[in-house]
Amino acid sequence: MHHDFFNIISREEFESLLLSFAPTGIEKSSIADAYGLVLGENILSPEDLPPANRSCMDGYAINARNAFGATEGNPAYLECCAELRVDEAPNFTLKPGECAAIPTGGTLPDGADAVVMVEHTHELGSGTIEIRKSSAPGENIMLKGEDTAKGENIYESGHTVRFQDVGLLAALGIGTVSVHKKPSIGIISTGDELVAIESPSRAGSIRDVNSHTLRCLVSKAGGIPVNYGIVRDEIEKLEATLAKAIAENDIVLLSGGSSVGMRDLTVRAIESMPESKILAHGVAISPGKPTILGKVGSKPVLGLPGQVTSVQVVMLSIVMPFIRHIMGQKDAFACLDRPIRLAELGRNTPSKQGREDYVRVSLEHREGKLPIAHPVYGKSGLLKTLIKADGLMIIPADTEGLYAGNQIQVWLI
Repeated sequence: MHHDFFNIISREEFESLLLSFAPTGIEKSSIADAYGLVLGENILSPEDLPPANRSCMDGYAINARNAFGATEGNPAYLECCAELRVDEAPNFTLKPGECAAIPTGGTLPDGADAVVMVEHTHELGSGTIEIRKSSAPGENIMLKGEDTAKGENIYESGHTVRFQDVGLLAALGIGTVSVHKKPSIGIISTGDELVAIESPSRAGSIRDVNSHTLRCLVSKAGGIPVNYGIVRDEIEKLEATLAKAIAENDIVLLSGGSSVGMRDLTVRAIESMPESKILAHGVAISPGKPTILGKVGSKPVLGLPGQVTSVQVVMLSIVMPFIRHIMGQKDAFACLDRPIRLAELGRNTPSKQGREDYVRVSLEHREGKLPIAHPVYGKSGLLKTLIKADGLMIIPADTEGLYAGNQIQVWLI
């Protein structure tokens, strides 16, 4: 049966369909392997960090009242009662008129509420220390629980683990965390014209580019790519490969099917699966309009354009954030961690209203000014437009283009 290929929905509607798919299950991970993964539970601090008041400087632990108003011209004099080691837990209380030598990271004794830096002191001999600067309570010290207090909710479920988070977890003695499993992503290239990359070049054949670029982008998003090779335009072969890929993966990407006939075949293959449904048949973005979204059981199947630059733009703009959503990241489409550079548009750039345009641009850098963004135009299917581009400029669906001289955001790729 023939489908209406222009039943196109907006990117926002397409994303809301993608958000209806549930994230992967939860598993335990060592913090060493959790980097880049998404927490599947809230994490409460098991203890105070630091566990006691600690010095941020080399100097003397004092009670700030004992050096109130001290200056170079009018110093205070305190008796040094101890020289603390960095690994020592002091078991005494500082008396009025006393101070204790303390290294960076050392634990303050009871009775001390500030540290005066060694640069503002002078040893007079026989234990007397001249204090040449007054300190406020809390100065140059990390307070007990100042990093995290015991029982504090330090991370929410849905948070992506960064390198600095691994550092805090290690400091708290947390060696394992619950994270969403890395999703595995099946990749199928379709088309009679496709040949393996080691095949000799000849008219009528195209080397399979997409499975290789998709593999890179899936890995970059945090998924595990699983390649199913090239499938000819034969419905039985496509159905068998698709069934295998759905059984073995969390998401399946079919690339190819830019031609109407191939799109029909992709839709037929998805619809032949048990418990299947086509959710969307086209999205209002350019390039990338012929993208298909299907559902088999609870698993998403995406029919991506075959055209090499189109598929890369669809991956960057829609599929990679979707993989982050499947990995459990909250607001995966809203909080896109895209590196953005401000630039000045070099020429008028028209756009068709009603679709979101992803225009490839190169940046011309200028001393002390915003770079100029030059649109990179080229025929559909040329690889060099993306090779020459530094980034993408997004023209919203409700505008008919942007003018030269406009300040724009360039999404660096």
